[in-house]
Amino acid sequence: MQMPECHLHCLVRIQEPVGKIDRMLQFRHRLQRFAKRRRNLIFNKVTAFISSRGKNNAQSVHQPANITESLKAGDMVRIRSKEEIRATLDEWNRLKGCGFLEEMWPYCSTVQRVYKRVEQFMDERDYVVKKCRKLVILEGVFCHGTVDFGKCDRTCFFFWREEWLEKVN
Repeated sequence: MQMPECHLHCLVRIQEPVGKIDRMLQFRHRLQRFAKRRRNLIFNKVTAFISSRGKNNAQSVHQPANITESLKAGDMVRIRSKEEIRATLDEWNRLKGCGFLEEMWPYCSTVQRVYKRVEQFMDERDYVVKKCRKLVILEGVFCHGTVDFGKCDRTCFFFWREEWLEKVN
């Protein structure tokens, strides 16, 4: 497995001024992301409303069986199916604060190996170290960029909630 490279060499370019065309492109991307989030929110609300009409409220949200033992490095896991994961997410595609990104859907129903547990991480939005529970990183499962921004060479790991994973013996 190839380890991700450090991105500190990019810090020099952060101080360079951004041109008008780049600012316009950034603004367009922000608008597209905003519209996409709103579209997903509406879709999730409508889907939840439709699915709850035929059921009583106690059964409307599906929660996967709890994992009794915590996952550890080297464990083999199956990422749950799209339907199982979608049933655990709220209208913002989050479970207990952890977002399930668009780029993670192709990995559903695949078998992966746990690379390591995550106990704390640096949140780059506000530069604060945050503590967490029941999060793992999977070996060789990286973000390669988004539809909104295109290919990215940073090779960031995805955070996976244990509720989205099923241990394989």
